[in-house]
Amino acid sequence: MTTALDTNVIIALWDKDPAISSPSRRALEIAFLGGGLVIAAPVFAELLAAPGRTELFLNKFLQETTIVVDCDLGEEVWRTGARAFQSYAERRRKQRDAGARRILADFLIGAHALVHGFRFLTRDQGLYRAAFPQLRILTV
Repeated sequence: MTTALDTNVIIALWDKDPAISSPSRRALEIAFLGGGLVIAAPVFAELLAAPGRTELFLNKFLQETTIVVDCDLGEEVWRTGARAFQSYAERRRKQRDAGARRILADFLIGAHALVHGFRFLTRDQGLYRAAFPQLRILTV
């Protein structure tokens, strides 16, 4: 089964601290053995924005790790992500939540995994469990 990856898993993989990078490396290896690895287009964009990263570096990394980039999200992913983002915004307003805000990209990333029936590997299960209860989530 294909596993979709959250940005935070790859960012952690690149961390110089083995306490942070090693768990991500192990989780990615296990996910790879269980099927292919994929990232949604918003993950690609977030990875490119990481300090010191270039498109050349990112393309080489993805090629070497055989991680596929899905740039064609399609209408169902956009609508599913939008509905999840809407529900999140309503929950924040009702709870008067002053915590860190989430951005639309997070919901598109989760919707991409859900709509395509992928497993989803993340370091932040709370957001995705609340927004996508049917999503099969793997955590680092």
